[in-house]
Amino acid sequence: MLKKEYLLVAGSILLLIVSYQLAFKRTIEAWQLHGRLQKELAQANGAVNQPAYLERKSHNLDQIISLYKTDTTIFRSNTISAIASIAEKENVKLSEVPTQDPIYHNDTFIIQKLDFEGDYFALAKVFNLLQSTKNIGVPRSVIFRTVKAKASEEDSKKLIMEIYFETVK
Repeated sequence: MLKKEYLLVAGSILLLIVSYQLAFKRTIEAWQLHGRLQKELAQANGAVNQPAYLERKSHNLDQIISLYKTDTTIFRSNTISAIASIAEKENVKLSEVPTQDPIYHNDTFIIQKLDFEGDYFALAKVFNLLQSTKNIGVPRSVIFRTVKAKASEEDSKKLIMEIYFETVK
């Protein structure tokens, strides 16, 4: 027969193991994670206080924003004429500049739709040039579609490229 003292010791050890698995283990892991995150935060805090780092970050953000910026008051004249001259160099026609739709405006951005006509390769070149040209906005999306040219011409289709430009107000 087993003594009650041995059962008490075995029960205590079993209770300690179950308690560790259910409660203490997760608490100890959370405490270790907290310590590791505190160390990482202390290391990252030093980087934020470096003025040169903040200046480089600000300069890089300004360069990214400058891609989107254009003067919205002259967008409909100077910028569209610049876009038309880019298209003309590649034998592409700026076929339509619809009126500005208030749906595409918000507090910070304006989206302008432009339609171009031409063959696929010329349209692709124009799109590439428009992406790389600064201060005209950034192409947000492009759609290629074909339409019938005129009812009098048989099976005549033309390729249209619709580009939505996003600009910062």
